[in-house]
Amino acid sequence: MQIQAILDALTLDIRRSGPVRGDWPNYSRLGDGVHHCHLKKGHPTYVAVWQEKDGKIRLVEFIYVGTHEKAPY
Repeated sequence: MQIQAILDALTLDIRRSGPVRGDWPNYSRLGDGVHHCHLKKGHPTYVAVWQEKDGKIRLVEFIYVGTHEKAPY
């Protein structure tokens, strides 16, 4: 499966059920409103990092999608 398709599935899950995604591989909270999970294991491992944004409209912004080695955590 391509990374984009997996990211699309994660985006849909976040839209439906919110930013806390304990049902995704290696999910964890990284800090105040910041979350991450693995999109693809192996070499290279791909991860997504997203942040909740406050406001009238509930917004989640992906701040990084890429290889594990360059992830900002």
